Amino acid sequence: MRELILLRHAETEELCSGESDRDRQLTEHGRAEAIEAGKWLADHKLSIDRVLCSPAKRTRQTAELALPNLPITEALEIYDATPGTLFTLIDQHQDAITLVLVGHNPGIEQLVALLVEGRSEDYRGMPPGALARLRVAAGPLEPGSATLEAFWSP
Repeated sequence: MRELILLRHAETEELCSGESDRDRQLTEHGRAEAIEAGKWLADHKLSIDRVLCSPAKRTRQTAELALPNLPITEALEIYDATPGTLFTLIDQHQDAITLVLVGHNPGIEQLVALLVEGRSEDYRGMPPGALARLRVAAGPLEPGSATLEAFWSP
């Protein structure tokens, strides 16, 4: 893998009593955020060859709006994942040239810190709908082996 794009789901509705967290949907504002993230990706003419997405409704909606013409693979491991779990998942997809992972905080923002800085504790900085574009060093995936090429937030 040469490039990794980490996309946090866009703004969601509040959790209602009796509703499952996995069933929360995007707000109208969140739908607009996801579309804007897709425009950013299109403007940068990235050749994305794989999209992994949490099974939660809000991440699926974000992926479908941001990446409308790409096949999306649900990955159960992404929902409520630690940076270590996400790291392992990404490592299993080293054959992808450009991989997009659509998920949740705090795992997504902590993964950015782990890959770029080599540590993941208490990192904050991925608002809803934000994405981080990382350049991954050749060789095995290691903490601190990526460079933050771009960060975009709606």
